Formats: sequence, C-alpha cells, structure tokens
Amino acid sequence: MMLVALVMTASMPAMADNDKVITFEQLPQAAKTLLQTHFADKVPLIVTVDWDDYKVMYQSGEKVEFDKKGNWKELDCKVSAVPTALIPEQIKAHVKATFPGTTIIKIDRDRRGWDVKLNNGLELEYNKKFQVVEVDD
Repeated sequence: MMLVALVMTASMPAMADNDKVITFEQLPQAAKTLLQTHFADKVPLIVTVDWDDYKVMYQSGEKVEFDKKGNWKELDCKVSAVPTALIPEQIKAHVKATFPGTTIIKIDRDRRGWDVKLNNGLELEYNKKFQVVEVDD
C-alpha cells in the first residue's frame, strides 16, 4: 500500500506553483511521529513542501499541515473527528460543555490563537488564552 502511495506521490504534479512533492521520509521527524501515531491507519496520497510548510494529504480526505520544524499547524479531517489527543484540553472542555454531541473536524493554530470547525458547521475562534472571540455559522 505504501509503495502504491509513493508511486502516486512521485507521479502527481505539485499542488501549487511553490509546492514540491516529496516522500514521507523527507518530513521532519516530529511530523512523521505525529502521523505515525495518530494517522497510522491512513494512506498518504501526496506529501508536499513549500517555503514555509509541509502538507500531507490522505486518500480518505484528511489534510495535515506542518511548519518547517514539523509542528502541526492545521488538522483538517473533513468529516471525521480530529484525534482528541491533539486538541488542547481547554478547547475540548469548552466544545463538550457548549456543543454536546459535536465533534471537532478541523483545527488550526497560529500566533493569534486557534480556529476550530465542528461537524455541525459552526466555526469557533479562540485567542491564545483559549477564550472564544468569534462564533460563525
């Protein structure tokens, strides 16, 4: 399965002008460890690098984006839940208390805070102190 994914990766064109297709093994160690731990049952479709990040897209639709050091920046699971171990406790607790029965399907972080998308379509924005600053439907 991995060989098929690698062959597909090598033969696919880059996703954007600045993206370069690479192999899974060329990812930073931190990124490989996270993916092997939390996405071990998924088959990578394409792995790319550009000047400031790495992206891994899976056949099942998930996308994980990393910075140059291999720290995750975005986890987009489309319709499945983001692995709970990767979600900050404060965000998990808030979502569970305020939106029971929902799951987090996308989360990204940057220097301003966190953006979260729930499976009910709501999007939540948290600041660095994990306070909700915006809710969008």
